[in-house]
Amino acid sequence: MGLTLAVVSHEIPDGPAAAPAPADLNLLRTFLAVYRSGSFTAAAHLLGLSQPTVTTQIRSLERQTRRELFERLPRGVAPTTVADELAARVAGPLDALAAATGRGTLEETRAEPVHLAGPAEWLCTVALPALGPLLAQGVRLRVTTGLTDALLDELRAGRHDLVVATSRPRGRTLTAVPLADEEFVLVAAPVWAERIGGRLAADGPGVLHEVPLVTYAEDLPIVRRYWRHVFDRRLNCRAAVTVPDLRGVRAAVAGGAGFSVLPRYLCADELARGALVLLADPEDPPINTSFLAQRPGAFGNPHVARVRDHLLEAARSW
Repeated sequence: MGLTLAVVSHEIPDGPAAAPAPADLNLLRTFLAVYRSGSFTAAAHLLGLSQPTVTTQIRSLERQTRRELFERLPRGVAPTTVADELAARVAGPLDALAAATGRGTLEETRAEPVHLAGPAEWLCTVALPALGPLLAQGVRLRVTTGLTDALLDELRAGRHDLVVATSRPRGRTLTAVPLADEEFVLVAAPVWAERIGGRLAADGPGVLHEVPLVTYAEDLPIVRRYWRHVFDRRLNCRAAVTVPDLRGVRAAVAGGAGFSVLPRYLCADELARGALVLLADPEDPPINTSFLAQRPGAFGNPHVARVRDHLLEAARSW
């Protein structure tokens, strides 16, 4: 595979000019792992190599191409424009080769578990029930919960196969597609809704200062966003209760602890049976789009694609 590149920046002098030698496939695989994971250490983990071996292979490829492929940073590496061009040329063929030389068909092999990560509430309330049919067919899952930024860093490092992210992943190393929209709603137990009555519409959101606020974090991210979007003003309120799980927030509010802002999917049943009441019903409620991000490259586990496709198909009805 010839690797003559037209980009003239990032050149590495190495003796008299000569046509670049064909690159070894192992060097290209290592290059692609570094490009997708963003660090030599993460690539070494993905490939089952030592970090010095990965460093040596990238240096060898840079000598062969006479170009600098990565800018070394305090944490990880950043691809140069030469690396962007090279990745665009070799990613498809290398992924196809990996798929063609896998361990057999789905029926011929016992696939490894699929490592799925995302928000605890969404995974437990939406994803796991939706994936029930696949589990009955032999798909195995290993589920991790956490915050999006940390989970995406772990995805780049190869710890997960799929991550449900509450925001679009940054950078070029991850493949992500929109999964579902979640609507946020302002809710309270009926006892508080009765006390407030029609005062919220008449007097504005300041009347809610009389009601305890229940939220999952001290900085009130969901509630502050709702206030800006719906009421067009800053929130001036402190939490009475914080619970680091929205299911706990839902339970506390339904039990009469106060009010909160929750994703509609999480409290739809409580709203339907009257355990929670909408305090406002704006025509343009706040919406957040979640994304399904996939571990870079093809790693030979056909169940990853089955879980991904099943979630995307199920999301059409959410």
